[in-house]
Amino acid sequence: MALGKRKPVQQPLFVSTASLNVRSHPFYEAVNKVLDAHHFDVFVEDRCAKFYDDGDKGGRPGLAPGIYFRCLLVGYFEGIDSERGIDWRCSDSNSLKLFLGLPIDQPAPDHSTISRTRRLIDLETHAEVFREILKVLANHGLVEGKTVGVDSTTLEANAAMRSIVRRDTKETYSEFLTKLAKESGIETPTREDLSKVDKKRKNKASNADWEHPHDPDAKVAKMKDGSTHLAHKAEHAVDLGEDGHGAVLAVVLHGADEGDTATLVPTINQASENLRAVADDERVADTIDDDWASEVATDKGYHSNDTMVDLAEMEIRSYVPEPDRSHLGQRDWAGKPEAQREVYANRRRMKGDRAKRLMKRRGELIERSFAHCYETGRMRRVHLRGRENILKRLLLHTGGFNLSLVMRKLIGKGTPRGLQGLVSRLFGPCFDAWVVLAGALCSLADLGRSDRAPGRAMTAA
Repeated sequence: MALGKRKPVQQPLFVSTASLNVRSHPFYEAVNKVLDAHHFDVFVEDRCAKFYDDGDKGGRPGLAPGIYFRCLLVGYFEGIDSERGIDWRCSDSNSLKLFLGLPIDQPAPDHSTISRTRRLIDLETHAEVFREILKVLANHGLVEGKTVGVDSTTLEANAAMRSIVRRDTKETYSEFLTKLAKESGIETPTREDLSKVDKKRKNKASNADWEHPHDPDAKVAKMKDGSTHLAHKAEHAVDLGEDGHGAVLAVVLHGADEGDTATLVPTINQASENLRAVADDERVADTIDDDWASEVATDKGYHSNDTMVDLAEMEIRSYVPEPDRSHLGQRDWAGKPEAQREVYANRRRMKGDRAKRLMKRRGELIERSFAHCYETGRMRRVHLRGRENILKRLLLHTGGFNLSLVMRKLIGKGTPRGLQGLVSRLFGPCFDAWVVLAGALCSLADLGRSDRAPGRAMTAA
């Protein structure tokens, strides 16, 4: 056989679509069937019509709302963190073009078009789309809503610590240290001198003194790995129903410097608002419990006197572990009878078997939503600035996670990557059994030949 050599390829000027053999991805085809069954495109076009001009005034063509929201869903399903990555992936895949509803001879939406559409459509509309996806889950029996689990995690901001400036003087960090060094008597401070000056200071990266000039919403915070970054705080309210599906009922973005006790009530209120929207929809009203959002389970970081009183006033039963305060001695409840009553009631509930089951389920389902959205979903570091911009992306990202629960129920897999190797997993045991059987038959055949060999030798003799 002659050695072949790679030669420059002249692409044909025209190619028929039939010869391209374009096929839809089975996962995305199933997703589109679910969305079409719930009239998703009609819903988003109706909600977004006010953001588009009635007539054609020229300029950049508008991006259909159904295509835009599907692009953000692709970000979750494919584990893509940036809009540039979504643009590249959709342009590279004809099956994704079919999912978006685009002809294969047209380009996928450019990242700048996706970004412009995101800025065009307001936050409330994104929240309405999230609630519509929640109704899809309710229609498939994946939302109970009675018990809500709440927890938070930090997302690294699209801002560098070295770029922060003083709130009062707008000095950069290096300029501020240089001024301190000169005030201490060092005329021409070196980098080593600046490091020594900085090491002795307390609260040197306080959010009260520093901010990022291009993303004031980003706050200095310690990440899960112990490093310090500018970050945002994402808080999930997850359904802890007995069936254990773990749908995200609400996702709220807070400042990374806000404590858990300060953000719990706003997150529960958002979850209640979303569940109320589901309960008010006649199509799915009978699929959730009547006493939705009547229980909340969190970790001990959310425990405080005010939190217990607030939850009681909201008629919500709390399951919140109490931190160990034995080193503080006996608590003084003078003038706090209401706080004492609610803290003791929560303490009694935490001793029951139901509390133990809820704590186990909370740790499993909430951490699972974090892992899927921010680890495999690649949103641990955001590529947008401004809390509202980031929350728009998070709402559809967690909406993709919720849709994956529907797909897991319908086809057994929640992402297109889950279908990879499915045939080998289904028929692998049969193949292994066939290999073992073939090996056994070969062994028996070899044994038979070895038994007959002496007889043939004697005959020949």
